[in-house]
Amino acid sequence: MQHQIKSYLKFLWNSKNEHGVHSPFVFSLLTKCFYDKKSKPEYSTLNNYRKSFLENKNFINVTDFGAGSKVFKSNKRQISKIAKTAGISKKRAELLFRVTNYFEPKNILEIGTSLGLATSALALGNPKAKVITLEGCPQTANQCQLQLQRFNFNNVENVISEFELYLNNLKSETLNFELIYFDGNHSEKATLAYFELLLPTIDNDSVWIFDDIHWSSEMEEAWEIIKKHPKVKVTIDTFQWGFVFFRREQEKEHFIIRA
Repeated sequence: MQHQIKSYLKFLWNSKNEHGVHSPFVFSLLTKCFYDKKSKPEYSTLNNYRKSFLENKNFINVTDFGAGSKVFKSNKRQISKIAKTAGISKKRAELLFRVTNYFEPKNILEIGTSLGLATSALALGNPKAKVITLEGCPQTANQCQLQLQRFNFNNVENVISEFELYLNNLKSETLNFELIYFDGNHSEKATLAYFELLLPTIDNDSVWIFDDIHWSSEMEEAWEIIKKHPKVKVTIDTFQWGFVFFRREQEKEHFIIRA
């Protein structure tokens, strides 16, 4: 917690809004997407999806392959508490919906489904997209699958697998992901492994979003390595998320943005 407080204060000191941005690509993203305050009818669906889980008092046994939880001390967890503490926030779900709607990706990959709060935002953002979401825990994935069916999210393929195993077997030459949301194992080693394994799937317009880039000093180190990679051209640090773009026509530039 101490680490995150110090990181957030540093972020506040260095961050800007759209008025400090001179890149037309980033300025347009901020003004037309990040800072779009207009209400959307899809927000109601996202809220109902969340509310259903918040009212679910049943328990499941969670298999955790990642860096562990800072909230839960046991693997037996109440579904409502998972939705409240481990899932994406209402504000972030709405932003993820807008980002997906803005870029209109055809193929989307999510690493770390949990209960599918982010999955629902990705699926709603572009109903024509194919969304593949990966989850290592069978019981959590099952809860998500039931909820996706209940809300008629028919464009989602729910895959139960250890992340690296799935990515190692991915036939990258047959599928480019226009958007990837990384919300799985929050460790430096795993994050960088996923990054390298998925690089062959990028095209010029790919959008990658890394969750919890300031979660630990390890994750901050991973974020710095990703920023410096020669194929990475533009990054946006919103504190919670790190956005990565591979646009070859752009100068390498890093932004720290309040979103």
